[in-house]
Amino acid sequence: MIDLINEINAIHRDVRRHGEGDSESVTVVVRRSYPATAEDVWDAITTPERIKRWFAPVSGDLREGGSFQVEGNASGDILKCGKPHLLKMTYGGETSIVEVRLTETSAEETLLEIEHTVPISIAQSGAGALWVGPGWDGGLLALGQFLRGQSPEDPVAAELTQERQEFSAGSVRAWGEAVAASGTAAPEEVAGGVEVALKHFAPGV
Repeated sequence: MIDLINEINAIHRDVRRHGEGDSESVTVVVRRSYPATAEDVWDAITTPERIKRWFAPVSGDLREGGSFQVEGNASGDILKCGKPHLLKMTYGGETSIVEVRLTETSAEETLLEIEHTVPISIAQSGAGALWVGPGWDGGLLALGQFLRGQSPEDPVAAELTQERQEFSAGSVRAWGEAVAASGTAAPEEVAGGVEVALKHFAPGV
């Protein structure tokens, strides 16, 4: 069983809005620590045979300058690949940029940080974080289960279970609080974003 409260609280969430005019963008930041080496975490997020055991099948030319396709999800281009600390890529569009950083905080502890940046024209406001943040939370949860040897047989199907739906609902509400605290969206934008995100990420709750 998932310890919903601990799993939700294990993730640090931040929303930033920066730039001006046509160059303005919104960045979603998620962080979580894992009891593993950076090499192990890096291997788990970049090796196709391991990725499909906690996330989904990934195909393509998985190297810097190559491109990838997540089965049933987004595609993108790999912009930087600095094993085992930095991975930068487009995700779902050329202006949707994801940067993954791994930092070993001790011999057996690694901090994973994801920054996902999109133009304000796509995000509309900081409330746009509610479209992607809960999805990243689900990935971080699944990665933690995998690193502990607790992955479900079918990780894609597991997302539809009542337990995962309840996690997603808690995640959406946590992102709503993060957006509100960031001051990057009006209260009505946050409320509307939470409502839509709950229907998308946790329709069974």
